[in-house]
Amino acid sequence: MDAVNGLVEDKPVVIFSKSNCCMSHSIKSLISGFGANPTVYELDRIPNGHQIEGTLVQLGCQPSVPAVFIGQKLIGGEKQIMTLHVQNQLVPLLIEAGAMWIWKK
Repeated sequence: MDAVNGLVEDKPVVIFSKSNCCMSHSIKSLISGFGANPTVYELDRIPNGHQIEGTLVQLGCQPSVPAVFIGQKLIGGEKQIMTLHVQNQLVPLLIEAGAMWIWKK
């Protein structure tokens, strides 16, 4: 858990991803499309990616990627992010976390 906590510390949005995961790509595109600049960790491209993936599973991420942290809190995967988006709650959450500061509908 310390490895994950260290990676999300002081960052408004963190996405744990795999470079070949289409859902990870979609979630990264969605969040970036609002003007947020997420920190992205591609677990298949970093040395301790396997260890971090195991920690994400222990935290309840099923599947393990994408795993999205907003304001240092685990929000979840694509289902949770899309649910927030459809309910118009994702942008306010990003603004509150300091990931973006301006939004025009």
